Parts: sequence; C-alpha cells; structure tokens
Amino acid sequence: MPDVRERRLEALGNLLTREQLDGLLVSGPANIRYLCGFSGSSGLLFVSHSERVLITDYRYIAQSAEEVGSIARVVIEEQSLWSGLWQQLAAMPGVKVCGFEAAYLVHRDFQRLLEQGSRWQWRPAMGLVEVWREKKDATEVAAIRDAVACAEAALEMTVGRIKAGMSEREIAGVLESSLRHKGSEDYAFASIVASGPNSAKPHARPTSRVLGKGELLLLDFGMRIGGYVSDITRTFIAGKPDAKQREVYEVVRVANERASASVRAGMLGRDADRLARGYIEERGFGEWFGHSLGHGIGLEVHEAPRLARTAETALAEGAVVTVEPGIYLPEWGGVRIEDDVHLGAAGVEVLTRFPRELLAVGKT
Repeated sequence: MPDVRERRLEALGNLLTREQLDGLLVSGPANIRYLCGFSGSSGLLFVSHSERVLITDYRYIAQSAEEVGSIARVVIEEQSLWSGLWQQLAAMPGVKVCGFEAAYLVHRDFQRLLEQGSRWQWRPAMGLVEVWREKKDATEVAAIRDAVACAEAALEMTVGRIKAGMSEREIAGVLESSLRHKGSEDYAFASIVASGPNSAKPHARPTSRVLGKGELLLLDFGMRIGGYVSDITRTFIAGKPDAKQREVYEVVRVANERASASVRAGMLGRDADRLARGYIEERGFGEWFGHSLGHGIGLEVHEAPRLARTAETALAEGAVVTVEPGIYLPEWGGVRIEDDVHLGAAGVEVLTRFPRELLAVGKT
C-alpha cells in the first residue's frame, strides 16, 4: 500500500510553492509525527522541495530508523539539534527563504534563527501542517475508533470497581490502570476524576476527597493508540439520584444527543456550538455552561477545529471532534457527557458507544 506520509509530504510541497517558501522547519512534535512518523521528544524536521531531513539525538538512533524508515533522511546530532540544522541547510544551495512554525517555536529558539541562522530568510508559517491534520484519513479514523473502543472497555472495567468511600485519587488509579490493561500507549491527558461539588470544576484534578453516597462522579479521560487519542466523559451517581440531579443530567443528555445528531462538516464552529447551547439556555442553565461545545482530536487531544461561540471557521469534512456539553453549579456539582464524533462525507458517525443514561456506581 502507498505510504500516507508520502502523500502528506507532497501536499506540503505544494503549500511551500503557494507560500513562496523554499522549505519549512517543522518543530511541533505532532506535526513531525504526522509527516514522518517520528514520535521522539527531541527532533527537528526540515522539508524542502527536494530534501526531507530529520535531526535528532543519540537516544533515538534505533527508534528513528524504525519509525521514519526511508521517508526522510535521519541525522543523529552529537551536539545540538540546531547545530545540525545549520550544517544541513548549508548543504542545500537552493534553500534561501524558509518558514518556521510560529505556534511552536519558543523565543530562545527564535533568537537562534535570527542569530546563528541569519544567512537564511525566516518567515513565520501558521497552520501549514495543521490544515491537513484536521481532515482525518481512513487510517487515522480507524486508530481513533480503536482508542475509543478500548477506553470504553476500560471505563466498563472501572465502573464495576468504584464504590462510595473511595477517594478521587483511588478512583483515578483504578481508571488509569484499566486504561493500561486495555492497551493504552499513554494517557491522552491527565484524567479528571471529580466527585460531589468538585464535579462543578470542569478541569478538576483528582484529590483526596472521598466519594459520598448520593453524589455525582465525573470521569473525563482518554487513551492513546497508534499515536491517536480518544476523549470521553461520563457522569455517574453513587446511589440514587435526587430530582435536581435527574433534571440537570437530562438537560445535558438531550443537549449532547441533539448536537451529535445534527453537527455536520461545513457547519461553522459557532453554529455547531449553538446546537447544544441553545437547548441548555432554553432550559434555564445557559450561564452554567461556560466552556465551548468541543474540539478536534487526533494526534493531540486539543486540535482544530473548534466548536465554540467565537469559532468562525467551517468544520472540515473528515474531522473527528468532541461533543461535550456540561452544566456546572458551584458547590452543588456538575454534569458533562462527552462523545467523539467523525464528520464523514456520508454524515455523522458517533464513535462513542458507552451508555448515556445516568448510571449508578457502587451497587452491591
């Protein structure tokens, strides 16, 4: 089968021509992986119309050979990656005007471009690789689908072990152990485990707080398979819910259902956000839904596109996005239900299958 990386690099070459660049310095780790397959933490990739060079260090001799193969020339640099870059560029006589990824370069490294790299002209480039990463191909969607399915299996394993009286950190340990057991290469992000009033904090971190009977429990987590991530949230109840818990939960569930069913490629991000926000506002909880409806996922857990009130960009066909409405009432608790959704040419596919009903944990 043809190497998808070859197609991606060819597309980048066409963008270089359009942007009147002789080459692009790629420093964003996810962009490097997307283009050449290298997943190490230390690397610079330079792509011109005739050259593809990955510069890394001794720690990655074997890994870079395995992951990159023949798609790019690998240079193992003994001193600094930047010294290696200047040496490689000096051997490319046709390269004069170069782009750099402004979103990833820290100020110290920008100074390197201006000083040690002053013989070349450097121009900031925004989104040249990300525009392609937003549109997932079949291989990428399959990897995300696997990450979703395995995460759901880990959640099912976890739910059966949760009981009132366990601390949030204990529950996080069970969840993260289950993710590893089901094959996660890494955690997509630091798991959110929030009980009772802590669940009103959208990005809470696990604490020593103990889950009490009758309290809400919010779990937001993801796993990574083949480099690609899943991102799922479910909210549970430790026992029997009261009337208010049922009401808030049902509003979020319907908002999730409506948005997942109606979101489409080509829709503006702000209009996608409105699918859920409008319903939550109608039910009187609008001020308690403070974050955006969702975001793209892929090699990173937060990437384009955005489903937000301020997002004016259309959702790309092929994107995989989260749909995660929530209501958060201070000192009471919060509810969020998050699914991963593929915006395919034939319509929407909700990749997440775990039940969306309010389920109880700690049953005996």
